[in-house]
Amino acid sequence: MATPAPDLPPGWTLPKLRIDADGEWWDGDVQITHAGILGNLRGNLARDGDGYFIQTRVRIPVQVADAPFVVERIERRGDTLRAWLNDGSEQDVDPATLRIGRGDVPYCGVARGFEARLNRAAAYQLLALAEYDEQSGRGALRVGKREYPLARAS
Repeated sequence: MATPAPDLPPGWTLPKLRIDADGEWWDGDVQITHAGILGNLRGNLARDGDGYFIQTRVRIPVQVADAPFVVERIERRGDTLRAWLNDGSEQDVDPATLRIGRGDVPYCGVARGFEARLNRAAAYQLLALAEYDEQSGRGALRVGKREYPLARAS
Protein backbone atom coordinates (compact mmCIF):
# COMPACT_ATOMS: atom_id res chain seq x y z
CA MET A 1 0.00 0.00 0.00
CA ALA A 2 1.21 3.52 -0.79
CA THR A 3 2.22 5.87 1.96
CA PRO A 4 -0.35 8.56 2.79
CA ALA A 5 0.70 12.13 2.14
CA PRO A 6 -0.05 14.73 4.83
CA ASP A 7 -2.07 16.98 2.51
CA LEU A 8 -4.31 14.24 1.07
CA PRO A 9 -7.86 13.76 2.27
CA PRO A 10 -8.27 11.09 4.94
CA GLY A 11 -8.24 7.57 3.50
CA TRP A 12 -6.44 8.57 0.32
CA THR A 13 -2.98 7.25 -0.48
CA LEU A 14 -0.53 8.13 -3.20
CA PRO A 15 -0.16 5.64 -6.03
CA LYS A 16 3.12 3.76 -5.96
CA LEU A 17 4.28 4.56 -9.50
CA ARG A 18 7.34 3.03 -11.06
CA ILE A 19 8.87 2.51 -14.50
CA ASP A 20 10.72 -0.76 -14.97
CA ALA A 21 13.88 -1.28 -17.05
CA ASP A 22 11.76 -2.03 -20.14
CA GLY A 23 9.94 1.31 -19.86
CA GLU A 24 6.69 -0.26 -18.58
CA TRP A 25 4.65 1.70 -16.04
CA TRP A 26 3.34 0.10 -12.85
CA ASP A 27 1.18 1.15 -9.91
CA GLY A 28 2.39 -1.17 -7.20
CA ASP A 29 2.15 -4.66 -8.71
CA VAL A 30 -0.38 -3.68 -11.39
CA GLN A 31 0.94 -2.85 -14.86
CA ILE A 32 -0.61 0.26 -16.38
CA THR A 33 -1.64 -0.53 -19.95
CA HIS A 34 -4.41 1.95 -20.79
CA ALA A 35 -3.07 4.12 -23.65
CA GLY A 36 -4.74 7.30 -22.36
CA ILE A 37 -3.44 6.89 -18.83
CA LEU A 38 0.06 6.03 -20.09
CA GLY A 39 0.03 9.09 -22.36
CA ASN A 40 -0.97 11.29 -19.44
CA LEU A 41 1.69 9.84 -17.14
CA ARG A 42 4.47 10.05 -19.75
CA GLY A 43 3.45 13.55 -20.78
CA ASN A 44 3.44 14.82 -17.20
CA LEU A 45 6.60 13.10 -16.02
CA ALA A 46 9.13 15.58 -14.66
CA ARG A 47 12.50 15.40 -12.94
CA ASP A 48 14.34 17.57 -10.48
CA GLY A 49 17.11 17.12 -7.92
CA ASP A 50 14.86 14.88 -5.82
CA GLY A 51 14.05 12.48 -8.66
CA TYR A 52 11.20 11.73 -11.04
CA PHE A 53 7.65 12.74 -10.25
CA ILE A 54 4.17 13.62 -11.52
CA GLN A 55 2.83 16.91 -10.16
CA THR A 56 -0.89 17.05 -9.46
CA ARG A 57 -2.38 18.66 -6.37
CA VAL A 58 0.46 16.80 -4.70
CA ARG A 59 3.82 15.54 -5.87
CA ILE A 60 3.63 11.84 -6.78
CA PRO A 61 7.08 10.23 -6.84
CA VAL A 62 7.92 7.86 -9.69
CA GLN A 63 10.65 5.26 -9.22
CA VAL A 64 12.60 4.73 -12.43
CA ALA A 65 14.61 1.51 -12.67
CA ASP A 66 16.79 2.66 -15.58
CA ALA A 67 15.65 5.34 -18.04
CA PRO A 68 12.07 6.60 -18.29
CA PHE A 69 11.86 6.01 -22.05
CA VAL A 70 12.99 3.23 -24.39
CA VAL A 71 14.09 3.62 -28.01
CA GLU A 72 12.50 0.78 -29.96
CA ARG A 73 13.87 1.67 -33.39
CA ILE A 74 16.59 3.97 -34.71
CA GLU A 75 17.76 4.78 -38.21
CA ARG A 76 19.78 7.33 -40.10
CA ARG A 77 17.73 9.73 -42.21
CA GLY A 78 20.07 11.84 -44.26
CA ASP A 79 22.11 13.88 -41.82
CA THR A 80 20.02 12.96 -38.77
CA LEU A 81 19.25 10.01 -36.52
CA ARG A 82 15.56 9.25 -36.11
CA ALA A 83 14.27 7.29 -33.12
CA TRP A 84 10.93 5.70 -32.33
CA LEU A 85 10.16 5.59 -28.61
CA ASN A 86 7.97 3.30 -26.53
CA ASP A 87 5.50 6.16 -26.01
CA GLY A 88 4.65 6.09 -29.72
CA SER A 89 6.56 9.26 -30.54
CA GLU A 90 9.34 9.64 -33.04
CA GLN A 91 12.02 12.27 -32.87
CA ASP A 92 15.45 13.23 -34.05
CA VAL A 93 18.28 12.24 -31.72
CA ASP A 94 21.41 14.31 -31.24
CA PRO A 95 24.23 11.80 -31.83
CA ALA A 96 26.35 13.72 -29.33
CA THR A 97 24.04 12.43 -26.57
CA LEU A 98 24.77 8.77 -27.36
CA ARG A 99 26.63 6.88 -24.66
CA ILE A 100 27.30 3.27 -23.82
CA GLY A 101 26.37 2.47 -20.24
CA ARG A 102 26.90 -0.43 -17.89
CA GLY A 103 26.41 -3.80 -19.55
CA ASP A 104 27.15 -2.21 -22.94
CA VAL A 105 23.62 -0.76 -23.07
CA PRO A 106 23.35 2.33 -25.31
CA TYR A 107 21.47 5.46 -24.21
CA CYS A 108 20.62 8.75 -25.86
CA GLY A 109 19.04 12.05 -24.96
CA VAL A 110 15.42 12.58 -25.99
CA ALA A 111 12.85 15.37 -25.73
CA ARG A 112 12.29 17.38 -22.56
CA GLY A 113 15.79 16.59 -21.30
CA PHE A 114 15.13 12.92 -20.59
CA GLU A 115 17.35 9.97 -21.41
CA ALA A 116 16.21 6.83 -23.20
CA ARG A 117 17.68 3.35 -23.21
CA LEU A 118 17.91 1.65 -26.58
CA ASN A 119 16.29 -1.77 -26.51
CA ARG A 120 18.11 -4.71 -28.05
CA ALA A 121 16.67 -4.21 -31.56
CA ALA A 122 17.53 -0.50 -31.57
CA ALA A 123 21.01 -1.23 -30.21
CA TYR A 124 21.66 -3.59 -33.13
CA GLN A 125 20.29 -1.00 -35.55
CA LEU A 126 22.64 1.61 -34.10
CA LEU A 127 25.62 -0.74 -34.27
CA ALA A 128 24.81 -1.50 -37.92
CA LEU A 129 25.19 2.24 -38.61
CA ALA A 130 28.55 2.45 -36.82
CA GLU A 131 32.00 1.74 -38.09
CA TYR A 132 34.38 -0.33 -36.00
CA ASP A 133 38.17 -0.28 -36.18
CA GLU A 134 39.41 -3.69 -35.02
CA GLN A 135 43.00 -2.46 -34.58
CA SER A 136 42.13 0.36 -32.20
CA GLY A 137 39.01 -1.28 -30.78
CA ARG A 138 37.08 1.96 -31.28
CA GLY A 139 33.71 2.48 -32.85
CA ALA A 140 32.29 5.63 -34.36
CA LEU A 141 29.03 6.75 -35.86
CA ARG A 142 29.11 9.07 -38.85
CA VAL A 143 26.10 11.31 -39.23
CA GLY A 144 26.36 14.01 -41.84
CA LYS A 145 29.90 15.33 -41.86
CA ARG A 146 30.52 14.62 -38.18
CA GLU A 147 31.88 11.56 -36.45
CA TYR A 148 30.72 10.58 -32.98
CA PRO A 149 32.79 8.09 -30.98
CA LEU A 150 30.86 5.25 -29.41
CA ALA A 151 32.54 4.64 -26.10
CA ARG A 152 31.59 3.37 -22.69
CA ALA A 153 30.83 6.04 -20.13
CA SER A 154 33.45 6.17 -17.42
